[in-house]
Amino acid sequence: MDLKSKILAGERIDFEEAMSLYEMDFFELGALANSIREEKHGKKTYFNINRHINPTNICADVCKFCAYAANRKNPNPYTMTHEEILKTVDETVARGVKEVHIVSAHNPDTGLDWYLEIFKKIKTKYPDLHVKALTAAEVDFLARHYNKSYGEIIDLMLENGVDSMPGGGAEIFDEEVRDYICKGKVTSEQWLDIHQKWHERGKQSNVTMLFGHVEKREHRIDHMMRIRELQDKTGGFNAFIPLVYQTENNYLKIENPITANEVLKTMAIARIVLDNVANLKAYWVTSTVNLALVAQEFGANDLDGTIEKESINSAAGAKSAHGVDLEEFVGLIKNSGFTPVERDSVYNEVKTW
Repeated sequence: MDLKSKILAGERIDFEEAMSLYEMDFFELGALANSIREEKHGKKTYFNINRHINPTNICADVCKFCAYAANRKNPNPYTMTHEEILKTVDETVARGVKEVHIVSAHNPDTGLDWYLEIFKKIKTKYPDLHVKALTAAEVDFLARHYNKSYGEIIDLMLENGVDSMPGGGAEIFDEEVRDYICKGKVTSEQWLDIHQKWHERGKQSNVTMLFGHVEKREHRIDHMMRIRELQDKTGGFNAFIPLVYQTENNYLKIENPITANEVLKTMAIARIVLDNVANLKAYWVTSTVNLALVAQEFGANDLDGTIEKESINSAAGAKSAHGVDLEEFVGLIKNSGFTPVERDSVYNEVKTW
C-alpha cells in the first residue's frame, strides 16, 4: 500500500513516512490533511472568546528566542498587582469573555502565593469563568524555586481554581536544540511528565511546538511523535498548536523567516501524524490571520480566539497586541468558506455563528 492510500485508510504512519511527506506535492499534501480535517470536523472552525493576561515579564531564565522577558533587548520590567489583574478580568467578563489565559515569565520575586491567590480571587468572583494558567515551564520553575514536587504544584493549582493548562514551554523537544535555545528551562522529559500528571488528575491541556528557528524538519516530526506517544497513554491533549517563531528583538538572530509554504506543510503533516489529537490550532497570533485562514485548508480546525490583548509574541514582532474584533473574526472564517463555531475552553460547542 502506498503512503497516500495508507493515510486515506486511516492507518498510523511512522517517523520516516512522516518525513517523506515534506517531499510530497504541496497541494496533494494539503488535500490529504484536509480530508482528515473534514472527517473529524466537517467545515467547522472553532474559536473562543478569550483574554490573554501576562502578569509579569521579569524572568529567571534567558531563552534565546524570547523577546518578552525583561532583559537588554526589552528593558521595561513590569509586574501587575492583583488589583490590576482583577480590573482587567472585570472589564473582559463585562464584554462576554469566557476564558482568561494567564501565562507569564518566571519571576523569582512574586512568590508562589502571588500566583495561587490571584487564581483563587478570579475563581471566587467568577466561578463560571475558565481559568487556563501556568505552562509546564512555569510549573517546573515554581517547583524548583519552592522545593516542591510537580504533583504538589499541580494540586495547589487545582485547589485554587485553575481549570486547564496551556501548552506553552514545549518549544522543541529535541534535547540538543532545546539546550541551544532555552538551556536551564524545563526539559522535554519534564514537560511531558508535568502534562501526564495533569492528565492523570482528569484534567485537559494543550501542547505547542515552536518552529521556524534553528530546528530541522526531523526535530518537528520527533516532537509530534512524542506528543502522539503521551496522548496514547492519557488522551489529555485537547489541541496541538504549532507556533511560528517570531524573528524580532531576540538573541537567535534568524535572518530569513520560515516561508508560508513550509508553515502550511508542517500544519498538514501535524494533522496527519497526530491521529489521536482531535484539534489542530492555527494560532493566528504567530502565523498572521491570513495564513491561519489558509491553514483551514491544510488541516487546521481551530483559530484560537479574539484574545483582546497579547504581550509575549507581539514583543517579537507579531501583529497581535490588540487581538481581533469578534465580528471581524467571524466574518473572516465565513468568507473563507468555513463555519465559525464558538467553543468553550475544552471544545464543547457554545454557538454556531
